[in-house]
Amino acid sequence: MLFQQLSQSPVFRGISPDEMENLLIDSQYQIKKFSKGDMLAFREDKCENLMIVLKGSVKGEMLDPSGKSIKIEDIMAPYPIASAFLFGQRNQFPVNVTANDEVEVFYLTKNSVIELFQKNKVFLTNYLNSISNRSQFLANKLMFLNFKTIKGKLANYLLKLSAPDKTEITLPKSQAEMAQFFGVTRPSFARSLKEMEQEGLIEINRREIKILNKQQLIRLLQQ
Repeated sequence: MLFQQLSQSPVFRGISPDEMENLLIDSQYQIKKFSKGDMLAFREDKCENLMIVLKGSVKGEMLDPSGKSIKIEDIMAPYPIASAFLFGQRNQFPVNVTANDEVEVFYLTKNSVIELFQKNKVFLTNYLNSISNRSQFLANKLMFLNFKTIKGKLANYLLKLSAPDKTEITLPKSQAEMAQFFGVTRPSFARSLKEMEQEGLIEINRREIKILNKQQLIRLLQQ
């Protein structure tokens, strides 16, 4: 069961369960269980293991200067946690990691990861692709958080969903989830969305958004 789960993770993609079992035979690993709300790691804790979610999901959060919690992302099974921070001079968790529900996590020691790099080219390539993707995601998230207004964040988000030339999109999250993602209250998020509709930028029908004035959305990014 374990090797079947691991073989579905992006870092082990292309390695069969049987190969996984042979690959990990001399490796140091363990499985830990967490309950909803448990902290798996605090920001700036040292990252010493490759962690892969086997069951459930976790969320990465950070605090802004006012102490408000901003959710960076949810990580579902079978994806790795903070794989880009296992190496480097400051190999520390960039965010707090909390269990969203009942969670099981696979821990593989850093030394074992290095040994697997030497043993298996597929794992090495997958891992490099994984940390490159994470770096790109975090860069985009940082740019997103730099927008000072909720409307600016919304404009950026809607433009990305509509790229390259769509005018009708569906929000993948509820307003409550979107507000948490933006690091604002739900009423503030809903008010900004409504104002953008009143200003003729968008048309809203529940989660369905029709973009009416793309150029004005772009101008919001420059404010």
